[in-house]
Amino acid sequence: MAEGLIQKKSRDFAIRIIGCYKFLCEKKSEYVLSKQLLRSGTSIGANAHEAVNAQSRADFISKYSISLKEANETTYWLDILQASNYIDKEHFESLNNDCNELIKLLTSALKKLKQSERGEVTSDK
Repeated sequence: MAEGLIQKKSRDFAIRIIGCYKFLCEKKSEYVLSKQLLRSGTSIGANAHEAVNAQSRADFISKYSISLKEANETTYWLDILQASNYIDKEHFESLNNDCNELIKLLTSALKKLKQSERGEVTSDK
């Protein structure tokens, strides 16, 4: 199911973000932007995992929506870090691609959840 995939990929992504944070602090002595990246990048998975035990369908949708917002914020911080030469293009593209994959998964899941909430027929296309 897509939800399980989101939890797994967001956890794996959080671990990569933690590694990037450590690199930025230890090798680049960058603490402000890296902390922003750490917060948003790990929050994606925290909210997705919290959704599993949501109190209601609306709460579940809310948690996934927060995950999506955090993923979008993470792409911003990655872009800023790459543009300011704190991370190289290869590292940026790898992390950014993973984050964009999470954005697509979350967007798709939210679209289906909202359609089913309105009683619309969903398609797996």
